[in-house]
Amino acid sequence: HNRKNNITTLGRGGSDLTATAIGAALKVDEIQVWKDVDGILTADPRLVENAVPVSHVSYDEASELAYFGAQVLHPIAMQPALKADIPVRVKNSYNPSAPGTVIDKVGNPDRMVTAITCKKKITLMDIHSLQMLGAYGFLGAVFGDFEKHKLSVDVLASSEVSISVTLDKKQPEADIELLCEDLKQIAEVELHTGRAILTLIADVGRSSDVLATVFRSFSAHGIKVEMMSQGASKVNISFIVKEDQIDDAILKLHQCFFEYR
Repeated sequence: HNRKNNITTLGRGGSDLTATAIGAALKVDEIQVWKDVDGILTADPRLVENAVPVSHVSYDEASELAYFGAQVLHPIAMQPALKADIPVRVKNSYNPSAPGTVIDKVGNPDRMVTAITCKKKITLMDIHSLQMLGAYGFLGAVFGDFEKHKLSVDVLASSEVSISVTLDKKQPEADIELLCEDLKQIAEVELHTGRAILTLIADVGRSSDVLATVFRSFSAHGIKVEMMSQGASKVNISFIVKEDQIDDAILKLHQCFFEYR
């Protein structure tokens, strides 16, 4: 920002946002974003050697992928293109002949799972209180404390007497400790560090098939799910696992959904 508090320089993903903003303003037929990979891949190629490009994804899928760890596009960069309904094509500067990935409103509705991504160095917070049972205002009090300490949540799951949330590595430890002290006035609080979020970008309408495959694989390979979240997004199913199991979990699921066909 300059002295008048006007934005002068954009941060990470600024070139993507610039491209989509200008493209939307000019009402172009297609916006191209050039990267160092052949588009959006089914998984991180640094971990999964057999990761392959995805030909089409929806704006929602691309935004969820970016938020939960994929480094190809910044989540905010999709917004101008989405509002103007202009497709975005992700191309590879080092392989310009590759078709890349087209991002539009439709994506590929016939696909069960689009991609797998993850966030590491996650803290899982369990909040338990019998005061929640049949009470109103409890969730408001809990998230009022989160607002007070300016802490945001990635993934959330709740039951009648408990809430589980995840906090990423960007959240200051000192602020998390202060939050716990406040929450302990109304609930029991447990923190579990060394966790990771594994996110499937998938057709939630076919979640029974997706989950059957996931838990069959996890059970066979001893991977324990500590929390799961589905429903708020129609393209995202997230699982919390121990960080030392996340790479194995991704490799096994990639084999199930993209390699063993």
